[in-house]
Amino acid sequence: MASPKTRMRRTISCNHVEDMNKNEVKERSNQSDKPIHRHADSLFSTASGFTNYRGLLNLCILLLVLANTRLFLENILKYGILIDPLKVIQLFLSQPYSWPNICLVLGAGIFTLVAFYTESLLAKGYVSEKFGFLVNAINLSLLLIIPAGVILYLHPFPAFSCMTCGIYTVSFLKLVSYASVNKWCRQKKGETKKMRRSRSISESPKNGVNGQVATIIISYPDNLTQSDLWYFMVAPTLCYELNFPRSLRIRKRFLIKRIVEMLFLSQLILGLIQQWIVPTVQNSMRPLQDLELSRVLERLLKLAVPNHLIWLIFFYWGFHSCLNVSAELLKFGDREFYKDWWNAESVTEFWQTWNVPVHRWCVRHLYKPLVKRGYSKQLASILVFAMSAFFHEYLVSVPLRMFRIWAFMAMLGQVPLAQFVNKYIHGKYANMVVWLSLILGQPIAIFCYVHDYYMINFAPVANQTVTV
Repeated sequence: MASPKTRMRRTISCNHVEDMNKNEVKERSNQSDKPIHRHADSLFSTASGFTNYRGLLNLCILLLVLANTRLFLENILKYGILIDPLKVIQLFLSQPYSWPNICLVLGAGIFTLVAFYTESLLAKGYVSEKFGFLVNAINLSLLLIIPAGVILYLHPFPAFSCMTCGIYTVSFLKLVSYASVNKWCRQKKGETKKMRRSRSISESPKNGVNGQVATIIISYPDNLTQSDLWYFMVAPTLCYELNFPRSLRIRKRFLIKRIVEMLFLSQLILGLIQQWIVPTVQNSMRPLQDLELSRVLERLLKLAVPNHLIWLIFFYWGFHSCLNVSAELLKFGDREFYKDWWNAESVTEFWQTWNVPVHRWCVRHLYKPLVKRGYSKQLASILVFAMSAFFHEYLVSVPLRMFRIWAFMAMLGQVPLAQFVNKYIHGKYANMVVWLSLILGQPIAIFCYVHDYYMINFAPVANQTVTV
């Protein structure tokens, strides 16, 4: 028999349940009285203001992964495993004319020393400005002519020659900046006793007081030392300054992460080229030679996806991993090597954000000087693209030992494309045009050069074999 307390609890609980049921019935009756319909737009309508498409984005990512996985498996089943990490080393050792590339890279320091001693003589007043300009012009011209002459004469492997030409191009741009900045310092030496740049300072914890960091300002001509120049030559920048922003220490964990990324991604890029790009390009020779447009278009679209994937990996490897390793080892403070180019809504914005060191050099040493001399901004921009087109062609035509203007015309073609996009296309559609030019533009250029290279070097041999 239940105790009085237990009976009281049961009574309270029953009353509580009855009250809850009454409230629930009352709420349902109130809800039935409320209107269901209201003025509302569909979520896909712009007027709805709905922007959360994260689920659809996840779906697109999954479809992209599955589609590329199918292509990769198809490639494996068709060609087998073609990845060989040691093949590059074997290829380098088997090429008798590959070693001059190493000699050329080591010899690039000679041009750096010539630039240093020229600036030292100019600072001391031993030579005139005209003589110094002539020496620098000859030195910079030979910096581009000598590697091109050696490569064209000795016929080294194109991939290694492309790296050599890239190193010499970077050296050329750095030495132009070095000579220009020192000339600006000499011109302003009479105006201010000390030449310094407020936005770029070196920080040293050794000279601090009470644990504070002291700022060291280097003035002209105290910057004319070999250690200063060699630091600039290996620093991840193309624009010379008397005082670079410096970090106080090397972050070991950050450095190790970037080194691991650099090593892994370099092998991944080589593996994808061996497994995906090379077979596709080789199978495209016959359609290209016969100019079968439908087959060429099919091969172009088949090459576009892996090529763009490799380009994205190469961007991360070069601009994030490699440049950050260099900057961390040198305690170089400015790490803005790229901006959000993936959001670019114009071709011009893309070229301004995806390669910040080159963009800064072009603005500082080409665009602004041209505008100051009276050139219009539009003409100055065209000349900047023309210079970029020249170096793109230099990096491709010299290693391949054939002079076509595909890269040159592709870069100059960015000017009318940029004007068209800025005038007629805006917003997300302009961003799609930028992506489309990147996805399809590079495979088209590859096919153009591969076709011409094949016709020059292999087609005559094949025709002679068939004739015999």
